[in-house]
Amino acid sequence: MDKQRKPSAGEPVYQVVWPLGKTTTDPVTLSPPVSDLRGKTIGELWDWLFKGDAMFSVIRERLRQRYPDTRFVDYNVFGNTHGRKEREVIAALPEMLRAQGCDVVISGVGA
Repeated sequence: MDKQRKPSAGEPVYQVVWPLGKTTTDPVTLSPPVSDLRGKTIGELWDWLFKGDAMFSVIRERLRQRYPDTRFVDYNVFGNTHGRKEREVIAALPEMLRAQGCDVVISGVGA
């Protein structure tokens, strides 16, 4: 049995508090995860912020050690995903990723 607690003096009273926001978009079906990167082409997407260039260099090196036949499409090919042309870059991404043959993407890496 729920008993209603009386608020302390000056404490706000709310009729309803909902911890989750309303959903404003339709659900999206995600692609299944890639289980193996052998022979895959990896697209790099970056927002030109804090040290992503250095991080992509390390990531490429480490992935090539494990998957020598992996190909990378440099972030410069796609453009800045958070710059003044952000809308155009993002709108063009699906076609650019297809044109480059990307199987997977690493996005927004910074340190």
